[in-house]
Formats: sequence, C-alpha cells, structure tokens
Amino acid sequence: MAHNGVSRTLRDTIFSVTKPTPAECDFLVVGAGVAGLRAAIELADAGRVLVLAKRQVRDSATHFAQGGIAAALSDEDEVSLHLQDTLVAGDGLCNVEAVRVLVEEGPPRIEELIEWGTQFDRNGTKLAFTREGAHSRNRVLHAQGDSTGQEILRALYAKAKTLKNISVLEFEMSSDLLVEAGRVAGVSVIGNGGKLQQITASAVLLATGGLGQIYRNTTNPEVATGDGVAMAYLAGAEVSDMEFIQFHPTALYLKNAPRFLISEALRGEGAHLRNMEMDRFMSKYHALGDLAPRDVVARAIVHELEVTHSPEALVYLDLTHLKPDHVRQRFPRIYSTCLEYNIDITTEVIPIRPAAHYAMGGVRTDLSGHSNLPGLYAAGEAAATGVHGANRLASNSLLEGLVYGSRAGQAMRDNLRDNTSRLIATRCGTKLGLFAKVLVSARRSKRCGVSNLEPVTREHAEPSRLAMF
Repeated sequence: MAHNGVSRTLRDTIFSVTKPTPAECDFLVVGAGVAGLRAAIELADAGRVLVLAKRQVRDSATHFAQGGIAAALSDEDEVSLHLQDTLVAGDGLCNVEAVRVLVEEGPPRIEELIEWGTQFDRNGTKLAFTREGAHSRNRVLHAQGDSTGQEILRALYAKAKTLKNISVLEFEMSSDLLVEAGRVAGVSVIGNGGKLQQITASAVLLATGGLGQIYRNTTNPEVATGDGVAMAYLAGAEVSDMEFIQFHPTALYLKNAPRFLISEALRGEGAHLRNMEMDRFMSKYHALGDLAPRDVVARAIVHELEVTHSPEALVYLDLTHLKPDHVRQRFPRIYSTCLEYNIDITTEVIPIRPAAHYAMGGVRTDLSGHSNLPGLYAAGEAAATGVHGANRLASNSLLEGLVYGSRAGQAMRDNLRDNTSRLIATRCGTKLGLFAKVLVSARRSKRCGVSNLEPVTREHAEPSRLAMF
C-alpha cells in the first residue's frame, strides 16, 4: 500500500501565529481542528475569519486521529449501507436526518479534500478502502497508514493559507462567551501572556472538541477539557446527550505510559483480542467478533477484566500472526510508539484496556449548527446533532467535522447576509417613513392653511395617504 512519500508536516503549512489579538472580526471560530478549519474555509469569502487555538494547532484531537475517515465512495458500497451501519452502531438513538446528511454529503466533502491536496493511501492509482468495526463494507480511507487526521489537517491548513481573510492564533484560551441583549457577540480570551481580552464578532462557532480529560484514562489530548460546552452552558445554551461517552476498547495500558490509542483499524486488518489466558473471547459477545461495535467490545473487555478479580487485569491485542512488513508499513505510528515502550507489535501482544475516547453529546444544534442562542453555532465533537446516537461508528468523527463544519460555516454566512439585508431594509424604511411623514404634514398644512410644517405621527396621519408610500 503506497503512502505517496508524504513528508510534509502541519508546521510546513502553518500561518504566522504571532499576530496581536484583534478586538473584533466578522466570524470567530473557537477551535482549530477539522470542524473549525472547514468552517473557516467556508466563511473566508464572506468576511474576516479569526480561528483560535487553545494551544498549538497540532495539539488538537484531529491531529492525533489514527483511524480513517468513512464514506461510501467505492464501487462496492452504497450510501444507504453507510446510513444503516451508523444507525445500528448508535443503538437506535441516532437522529436519522442528521445521519442522512452525514452519509450523503460525506463523499463530496472527501472529494473536495482530495482536490485540496489530501493524499490518502492508494493501491496503485485507486483509493485503498479498509474496514473497521461495525462497518459492513470496506469504506474507510487512511493516510500514511495511521496518521489520517494529521494529513487532513495539513491539507485544510494548506487550503486555508491561500485565503487571505483567515487568521489563526495559537495559545488563545477562550474563557467566556460575550452575550449582549440575548445574542452571542464574541468571547473573552486569555492570551499567552495571561492577559484577558474580549473579541467581538457577528457570529461565534464552537469547534472545541471533546472532554476526555475529565477521566483518569483517556485517549484524548490534554486540551480536551470540554471548555466550549461549558462556556455555552453557562451562557444559556442547551446541551444534550452528555451521558453518552464512548470508551475506545483498545488503549495502550502500561504503567508510566500515556493511554495511547491503538486504532480499531488493527482489528480491521485481522488483529485478535485475547484475555489473560490468551484465549480469544469476542465470539461469546457478538456475531461480528473482534469487529463488533465499540461499545460492545468495550463492555466485553470490562467483563473479561472483572472475572479475573485482579486490579491489574489486562487483555491483549494480538497481531503476531500478521506479516511483520505489512504491520510496520500499515501502522508506522503505532509501531514506533509501542516500540518506545519496548513492545514490538510484530512479535509481542499489546496490553490494552478501554479509555474514554469520544463525547456524543455537546451543544445542542440543528443540522446547520445553530444553537438556541442567536449568534452561537457549534460543530464537530463539541456539538450534539444526534448523528452518533449513543455510540459513534468508527471513522465517522472526521467525517462529521468536515460535513457539519462546512454546514455551520454556510449558516453563519447566510445569517450575516440576512442580518445585513434586514439592516439595510430597516435603515431605508426609516428614511422613507420620515419622508412620508413630511409629505403628509405638508399636504395637511396646505389644505388647512397652516404655514408651518409640523411633524405628523403615524397614528395622526390619514391612512389613505400613508398607504401611498
């Protein structure tokens, strides 16, 4: 499987991030992952877009996403099958219309990414589609084996860099939403120097990612502390589905090691789950075995841990039966990371446990990112559209960021245009109304023999004459 010799990094494409923090902009995007960047690109020709990153842009969950991005693009797949797989994984609690938007708009969004330079893995000249848990078809695209998010983020930044209206600032932590007369009008931020500053905007998008850091064991980066959802809630926004937290079944479990994600794609390539007796166990819990939905696999592992009655119980992921060269080429990031902790995944099993991974809930929005607060939008993991139900299907998160980031950007553009039109109409209407009053007053004065022009209010004017204007 070719990786196209990609050696470019996100830093190669990054903006200047040392600009002073502006006091205002047209559109403010809080979060610099896939949803935030895709929204910014959508907004770029409608006004000045400011994107705020809490730390460095490469600290986002998108950058660390090993798994792929799912879409019904292969000749052997159908959108309806992707829809059905997503609904089944969501345990019957998905918003069907939200899922339909995701799977129908996903393919064109990915084709757009390819046009912008995203280099997905290929078999020869054709895109290489793989399968992950709970997918009924091979529909998952990867980049550089297990660095899909990093490559997508690189391509989005490269595209955004060509758009002069987009600015990105790092180390800008948003602390509160600014609300004026019931409308969100900006954010308060704490800059790199600890200075508190306010930034106003016509609309604010929260694309702040997840909240995994509230758990002791999580695959999430350090920035995933739920800031966006908390700010929205405190400002009066509705939140939804916060009880649905997905635990990824396979996180590296070693003392003094981070809970590094071991991608579901390994099981898609044939890796097996084994308990402490080295027995395969997933067939006891689900017909799909090792490729069962994540929630099923996580619960099965927890049960296997419980029956050992040991606080240090583990299960293992076994790739040792796969060809070593294929494993190293297909999963270079996982291979090298595990090697740092003295585990050669081509010859040794990987000790794993579940860890908090993804929040299905967040700021409640419609299918265009609108919250219940005027001026406030949300997209990606920070939003709750109901697209994932109670359990997200593997490799739908990057797709969600693309699709719903784009839709939120479009909605923010439309809202600005509508507000501008109403403002123009109001101003023109006010001037026309004053003109009408003067004319009516003049006509009444002339008819009554009055020399001066007294102001005439609408309630005192003749209805037939006001109707003329």
